[in-house]
Amino acid sequence: MVTLLFTDIESSTRLVQELGDDYAGALEQHRTVLRGAVAEARGDEVDCRGDEFSAVFTGADDAVAAAQAIQNGHDDSLRVRIGIHTGEPLRVEGDYVGVDVHRTARICAAGHGGQVLLSEAAKASLRSPVSLRDLGEHLLRGLDRPERIYQLDAEATFPALRADAAEQGLGARIRVVLADDSVLLREGVARLLEDAGFNVVGQAGSADDLLLKVRSYKPDIAIVDIRMPPTHTDEGLRAAQEIRERHPEVGVLVLSQYVESGYALELLQGNAEGVGYLLKDRVSDVKEFAAAVKRVAEGGSALDPEVVSRLVGRRRGEDPLSQLTPREREVLELMAEGRSNQAIAEKLVVTLRAVEKHVTSIFGKLRLPADEQDHRRVLAVLTYLRQ
Repeated sequence: MVTLLFTDIESSTRLVQELGDDYAGALEQHRTVLRGAVAEARGDEVDCRGDEFSAVFTGADDAVAAAQAIQNGHDDSLRVRIGIHTGEPLRVEGDYVGVDVHRTARICAAGHGGQVLLSEAAKASLRSPVSLRDLGEHLLRGLDRPERIYQLDAEATFPALRADAAEQGLGARIRVVLADDSVLLREGVARLLEDAGFNVVGQAGSADDLLLKVRSYKPDIAIVDIRMPPTHTDEGLRAAQEIRERHPEVGVLVLSQYVESGYALELLQGNAEGVGYLLKDRVSDVKEFAAAVKRVAEGGSALDPEVVSRLVGRRRGEDPLSQLTPREREVLELMAEGRSNQAIAEKLVVTLRAVEKHVTSIFGKLRLPADEQDHRRVLAVLTYLRQ
């Protein structure tokens, strides 16, 4: 019976991009802290690959002592997450293998930078009292049973475990490239997305850099500010349009400080699948923002309610939507925001069946027959926005 400790660096890809050649020195200093803490707690190093590190201890108390020393040895510029688990892994040629090793790695991956997580078995093995917070049971990826997880330092506050975001289907496995010339805003959005389970694979401060990263990293979605260097007019929009043309498999979500109806219509020309247009204020509602990013990445649409309202105000001349009832127009407006039938039902406080009937009626009145080659929902939205 031994106790395993796994660590990795939060947002290591971002650090590599930010530090460049200096990353090697930062990583070496990080490893010095790790090895010193493990040796002081009478542990043994097991493996060290890139920003990942593992060690083994004869007791859980020693592993906790090492974890505390590791966290105390780093500042906020480099945040480390740590997982601790006690079990009976197999020893093969000086290495450890088996489900206990995987469980420790999954516990580590579920946390956030600065956070230390313990399994139920590790908690039970402690001989001395420590401050722990019970975070409840969590189903970790690839494991057959839920694991009760405890956080070292009951007073510390962190976002929901990354495992929870994956369970909720928010950003699990979705790759994001983020472009904004404001470093503070870009870092803030990246942190929100990573906390929601998205994988931010690249960040850019200019339209040219954005296009390069989309080609290089092949993300599921690019999140783009409209106004970017050098003129701060429509460089981001042009880059978004180029991404749609050259990389149709990549969703594009445009962020704007203000409602710019012309830009929104330009972005929507031809097809509204895999495209979104949101005001930056919407980022503050993390759940809604994460849901919009996921929707666009999966080929749906997400339009800000204020953008939809402004576009509706542009309507003039003969209106092909005049046959729709007020309720049908309300349903279509919510469809234009990218909401599903279930979300529309919840918003209007009606049954799902009622929404489905309204949607069917809308398709009929707009003369959009069922066709395997056309997405009637998207066509209805485009008809709505273009009038």
